[in-house]
Amino acid sequence: MALVELEQRGHVGLITINRPEVLNALNVQALRELDDILDRVESDEEIYVLIITGAGRAFVAGADIGEMVDFTAADAKTFSRRGNNVLLRMTRFPRPIIAAINGYALGGGCELAMSCDIRIGSEHAKFGMPEVGLGITPGFGGTQRLARIVGMSTATELVLTGRTIDAQEALQIGLINHLYPAGEMLDRAFELAQIIASKAQVAVRQVKQAIRIGTQIDMSSALAFESEAFGLCFSTEDQKDSMQAFLNKEQLSGYKNR
Repeated sequence: MALVELEQRGHVGLITINRPEVLNALNVQALRELDDILDRVESDEEIYVLIITGAGRAFVAGADIGEMVDFTAADAKTFSRRGNNVLLRMTRFPRPIIAAINGYALGGGCELAMSCDIRIGSEHAKFGMPEVGLGITPGFGGTQRLARIVGMSTATELVLTGRTIDAQEALQIGLINHLYPAGEMLDRAFELAQIIASKAQVAVRQVKQAIRIGTQIDMSSALAFESEAFGLCFSTEDQKDSMQAFLNKEQLSGYKNR
C-alpha cells in the first residue's frame, strides 16, 4: 500500500499521507513518495491546486521516531536534508498548496503544514514543535518557517517549551488561516481550492512566486520581481480577454490559462 496517495477532482489534486497506524509519521519512504507525487503533479497541466491532508485522526504527528532512534549524526543530517529538500520544493512549487489539517500536526507535521501556502484546520487539530523534549532540534525547517509565520518571539517560545497548542490558539497567532468543524474542513478546503483553480493560472502562479520570493529578498528586488510578473501577464490571452470583458461589462465565460 502506498504511504502517500494522490486523488484528482477536477483541477484540484488531493494528497493524503496514509500511515494512520503511526499517525502518518514521516519516514524516508513517505518523503520519497511525496516527492514522486510532486513530480507527477508538476507534469500534469490539468491540476491547478493541491490540497494535502492526513488519513485517520492525524495530519502528520511528526517524523518517524522508530526510524530515527538509532540514527548516527551523519544519518540524522542526511534525513534532515531529505526532508528539507522535499518541503522546500513544496514552498517553491509552481501551483498553490493548501494544508487541510485534520488532527495532530506535530514536529515534522507542523513543518509540512508550514511549507504550504495556505493552512486551514479542523477543531480537532493540534500543533506543536516537541523536538526539544526528544533531545533534538526541529529538522525540516521548523526553526525558520515558524518564526516567519508567527513572529520570532512566539516561535521561540513554542519551540523552546515544546508546548502543544489547539486549533483556536493556532488561529489566533496566525499559524492557520481558518478553523472549521471537523466534518466540514475538507469540503471547505476544496471550496477554497476550486476558487483558486477558477482564476487565470498564469497570474495565480506568478502571485505565489512573487509572494514567496519577495519575503526572502530586499524590497527593491522584490518590487522588481513583481514588475516582471505584472508585465508577463500582459502577454497572456487571459489578461486580454478579462480586461476587455470588464470594459464591455460582460461576464467572462472562463480562462484559457495561456
